[in-house]
Amino acid sequence: MHTIFITGGTGCIGSATIFKLLESEEVSKIIVATRANNTDSLKLWLGEDLDPRLEFETLDVADYKAMEEVLLRINPTHIIHLGAYQSPDCSKYHIRGMEINTGGTMALFDVAEKLRNLKRFVFASSAAVYGMRAMYPNPGITEDAQLAPPNHYGIWKLAGEHLARLFHDNTKIPTVCLRINTTYGKGRDKGKTSAPTNALKAIAMGAVKGEVMPFEMPYQGRENYHFVEDVGTHFATCALADYTGFGAFNIKGETIAIEDFLEIVEQEAKGMGIGEYAQLSIAEGAEPNLFVSDLSHEKIDRTFNGLPLTPIGEGVRKSLKEFMEMAEKGILNYSEQGS
Repeated sequence: MHTIFITGGTGCIGSATIFKLLESEEVSKIIVATRANNTDSLKLWLGEDLDPRLEFETLDVADYKAMEEVLLRINPTHIIHLGAYQSPDCSKYHIRGMEINTGGTMALFDVAEKLRNLKRFVFASSAAVYGMRAMYPNPGITEDAQLAPPNHYGIWKLAGEHLARLFHDNTKIPTVCLRINTTYGKGRDKGKTSAPTNALKAIAMGAVKGEVMPFEMPYQGRENYHFVEDVGTHFATCALADYTGFGAFNIKGETIAIEDFLEIVEQEAKGMGIGEYAQLSIAEGAEPNLFVSDLSHEKIDRTFNGLPLTPIGEGVRKSLKEFMEMAEKGILNYSEQGS
């Protein structure tokens, strides 16, 4: 039976990952490390009565001593490390971002080397480890492409990947790094690339309130989209499925132009009878999307069987329905600019 320790488990991707992990009968316990103890995102997936296999530890990943005490006491079989400062916070608070995204990751790997029963470590990396789109003349950017992170967040995620490789070299424990791009859907509230989700929320909120809430995308270009439930499945599968060695993988996704994404959203809204509330556009003078897209997912498809890739239209439709239900209950967290 598996005892899983997860950081960032009360966030968007962490909550979806826990939802998927709990589908496995081999998971006996999930310890969720959290600074804020806010379980609202988890309740979106699990309901008000959280699964009894969940336990919570109030923990700052940058606190080495606390991390060591908790992990040695729990002695988990699996670690999933999702806890991190998002891009906007990293830009505003460089030193704190470094302490959490690099220092906390280093502390976690350091303590993990002391664990007797650890069978797998999964680290949440990012497409931000790649460089600007102009660096790559061909479509289908693979994991062995040149890496040149365009911001602090990407630099620290790349540092995390190197720490993961060093951890595997020292321990031979199977270690997986998953490079995520734009996740959209239920629970997505923070980060620069929460904008596509906020566009969906604007329609849902407008439909429930009976008023048009125009939304402008703050950036332009192309974007690599992942439906949040798919991302949760990626992390759960890569933690539990058979695997040996070390690897960094692009998560499965679909890359299209942002205006095409907005057109899909508008078409799905029309099909649901709420098309009049879909007033979406790209802001005048919007900067290009900072993060590279056009990512190849052939490597992860070869390595882990059965990982999903939900069509964008289907993911959008499901998200709109869920957001309308949340808006009707008064629990839809909507911020036009994200956070």
